[in-house]
Order: sequence, then structure tokens, then C-alpha cells
Amino acid sequence: MKMMGNKNPKLRSDSVKSGVERAPHRSLFRSLGLTREDMRRPLIGIAHSQNDVVPGHVHMNTIVSAVRDGVLMAGGVPFAFPTIGVCDGIAMAHAGMKYSLPTRELIADCAECMAMAHGFDALVFIPNCDKIVPGMLMAAARLNRPSIFVSGGPMLSLPYRGRMLDLNSVFEAVGSVKAGMMDEEQLTCIEENACPTCGSCSGMFTANSMNCLTEALGMGLNGNGTIPAVYAARTRLAREAGMQVMKLLEADIRALDIMTPDAFENALAADMALGGSTNSVLHLSAIAHECGITLDLDHINEVSAKVPTLCHIAPAGEHHLQDLDLAGGIPAVMAELLKIGALRGSALTVTGRTIAENVAGAEVLDREVIRGADNPYSPRGGIAILRGSLAPEGAVVKQHAVAPEMLSHKGPARVFDGEEEAIAAIYAGGIKPGDVVVIRYEGPRGGPGMREMLSPTSAIAGMCLDKQVALITDGRFSGATRGASIGHVSPEAAVGGPIALVQEGDEISIDIPNHRIDVEVSEAELDRRKQAWQAPPPRVTSGYLVRYARTVKSAGHGAIVE
Repeated sequence: MKMMGNKNPKLRSDSVKSGVERAPHRSLFRSLGLTREDMRRPLIGIAHSQNDVVPGHVHMNTIVSAVRDGVLMAGGVPFAFPTIGVCDGIAMAHAGMKYSLPTRELIADCAECMAMAHGFDALVFIPNCDKIVPGMLMAAARLNRPSIFVSGGPMLSLPYRGRMLDLNSVFEAVGSVKAGMMDEEQLTCIEENACPTCGSCSGMFTANSMNCLTEALGMGLNGNGTIPAVYAARTRLAREAGMQVMKLLEADIRALDIMTPDAFENALAADMALGGSTNSVLHLSAIAHECGITLDLDHINEVSAKVPTLCHIAPAGEHHLQDLDLAGGIPAVMAELLKIGALRGSALTVTGRTIAENVAGAEVLDREVIRGADNPYSPRGGIAILRGSLAPEGAVVKQHAVAPEMLSHKGPARVFDGEEEAIAAIYAGGIKPGDVVVIRYEGPRGGPGMREMLSPTSAIAGMCLDKQVALITDGRFSGATRGASIGHVSPEAAVGGPIALVQEGDEISIDIPNHRIDVEVSEAELDRRKQAWQAPPPRVTSGYLVRYARTVKSAGHGAIVE
């Protein structure tokens, strides 16, 4: 790899280190230990989200160190800087979850500010958990500089009494305790064994969905989504990413050269094959917006109709990310999709090669973990967009994690104005087979913050009602959710969407195969209710969430802030 800097007069970092006028700036760099030779080299930003509270991030100093080594080996000068990061599991089921989605915008803003203020020539992004991955992808799009992603990697799932556990196992066990189907001693045993290592929680939840899709978008090296956090291969991958960003800089391959419409087509196809989190729809829409691309929700159903579900990763099945990695990882999944013409193989990636070139030679090593298109888990993709009188602007469901008997369902609405009310009713045994639980005023504006709700869905599953009860919300469901859990209902209740007009006992009709969700009430009656509806007072009256609620758009537009 040839040296850069003095051979390239157009480095962005020249704005902070070149010429007589920049002597004060160089003096500050010298206080950091930089030499005259360093001043002639590219400055590489390393945006990471290490902290001591998030299991997916607690080990990230090792990843940052390896990236730094790779940048140095390839002739750059690395500068690491942090962003915030929220653990969705710890934030779940209390006021803290209101802050999770809004951090996506803060993370994007933070990375943008640091890169612009310090003149970085290229960037390595090191995310891992839920909002951090899309937040950093949004920043990469805004900055449009040579950029590469390397995540912290997934947590391992280890066997306990013949069962592979993950975080969702604990949430569902709580429901079983509340239903009298398990005692607290058994719950404690599951609690102590479900999260055995650092890393992003081990199922195809939101964090791992987004890390896998970073490969499909072309922004991460092969293995970025699946190599476990505790493997030496993860550290080697980080070093390779640090070296590769220098090659991207030399070739002037930028983020928007990679994140094209073809790249988003590939991400959608991979998401369908993997059965990723419903939150990936929210995040891909927001990332596409930053790229100047509109992601049409109805197009997602078109992709789903063409791309079968090839994997059954938890919570939909018993496999975990380590199994997917051993089976060939995302390259093997994409190789299967190429065979059926479901990928845009010519899309450019951070390797400097195309998707097709990256996965050439990839093979499936376990046909139960990654099936072929001739023997899929489902002929349709994992995600579906529903519309109807209850959700004119759309709703999202992870259809491959829905029991067959719940794909079409009609039942009476059990209406709750917030997650806490719903959880209390579920734990008290107030939800019966056939019910449709409606949780509203949890949208981006009404929540505010569009909380994920794993506790109610896990309680329903833990009580063995997931094949008899549906849940609907204008908020979100965790990527760990399974069952007939339909989220992102738009317009949300806080702006007077139809979900605000549903009354206790109204018949709700769900038809996932035909992409419909309706409240069985006449249009005239809904109009009458709309005239009588009044917006409730805001739940939060100070701080960041007030500003967020004023500027956030609906889930149908990716909950972007403008």
C-alpha cells in the first residue's frame, strides 16, 4: 500500500493541518504526540460507541485498538471518538425506552459534528446495538466520505438444560412465572445463563439484523454481521477494516458510491431471506432518506413476494447468530439469493469489488440453518407491510415469526393507552384467547420516542397465548418479538390516526397474506369519532424528548427528524 498525504494535495484534513495559517492547529495536534510525518498523512476518524453499560459495547476498546492498528499499518493517523449508546434490553418496559430511538438522531449528529469539525479524511464506524448501527450509517451518508463499518459482533448462545438461551428466553420466562407455569428459582437460573458473553444479543434481533444488513448494503466486510464478539476472528476483521479504509480513501470510494438504490434493494432482499427485525424497515427508510433515496413501503411487499425466507433464526426458530456464522454467514445467504436473481450483483462494496465478487465461492455449510430457495422456510420473505382502515399509511409485521393459525385473525379489541396499562392487564390474566391487544399513544410523537415493547409480547408468549392473541401498536416491537405482533401503525394515535379511534370491543381484522389490517367499523362511525377526538396532553414536558416530539415524522417515513 503506498503512502498518502504528501502525495495527495486534496486531503480534507489539509483544512486543519496545512499552510502557515494552520500552525496553531498543528500545535494542538503536536500536543497529542503527532510528528511532522503524521502531519503529511491522512487523518482517519474512528467513531465508536464503547461504554460500560451495554453488553454489545463493553468490549469495544479491543475492536477500536485493532482498527487503530490497521489504520497505522496502512499509513493513516487514527483518531478515536465516542458516541452514546443505549442498551434496549436494560431500557425496556420503563421510561428509559422513550430515549432509545431518539438516540439514533443524536448518534448521527455526533459523528457528523466530529468529522466536520476535525477534517477527517475517512471514517471507520464501530457500532453494534440497535440504534447505533443505523445512526452511524445515516452519518456516513451525510458525510459522504470513504467509510467502512465493523461491528462489535454478536453474543454467544450457550446450552442450558438442553435448550439454547438468549435474552428473549428471560422475558418469556417472566410471563411464565406470572402465569404460574414456572417458579422464580427456575427464572433465576435462566436469568443467570441467558447472556453468557459480551456482544449484541444472540438472536436475529434489531442489532444483529442491522449488522447483517450492513454487509448486504456493501458497507461492511464479509463476516461483519455474524462473527461472534469473543472470537479472535472479530479482532482480525477490525484490523482488516482499518487497513481497508485507507484503500477506499486512495480510490476515493465514498459512502454514497456504495449506498445506492441497488444497495438498498440488496438490503431488503437479505432482510427478507434472514427474517430480520421489523425495525429494519424503520431504519432502512431513515438511512435511505439520508442518501436521497425514497424507500417505498409497498415495494417491501413486492420484494417479499419474490424472496423466500431462508433462515429461521431466534426468535422465529432455534438457531442463533453463531449458527448462521458457522453455516457460511451472510455471504452464503447472498450467494443463494444471487442464484435466484434476487440480488443486484453489480453493486459496489467497501472491498472495492462488487457484491457478486465478494460472495463468489461462498457456500452453505449447514442446509438447516441456511436453506435453498427450493426448500425455504417460507416462500415469502420475513417482513410484510399491512394497510387498511386501521393503518392507512402502513404497519409492519415479522410474518415468518407468526404462527400459521394467526396469519388471518379476527377478534375484539382490548384497548390500552400505553404499554404499562397493557402489561398490567396481561400479567393479571385479563387477556383471553382471541383478543386483539391494541397499545396506542406509543408512536414517535405520542410516546414520545416510539418505545419497543418486548415485555407484553414476551408475556403473551410465556403464557402460551401467542397462537391465540394478536398485539397491535403505533409503537414498536423488539426484534426479539415473535407472534402476531403488528407495529408502526401509521398515522399514530397522537395525531388522530384511526388507532386513536378504536374502542373496546371493536372487531379487528388481520389478514397478513393479503396485507390487510382493518377495524370493522363503518367509515361514518369513524368520522363521528374523529370529530369527537381530542389529543391528550403531552406525556413529557421538558428536555430532549420535547424537541424530538416536535420534529419527528411518522413511522411510515422512518421516524426521521427534519
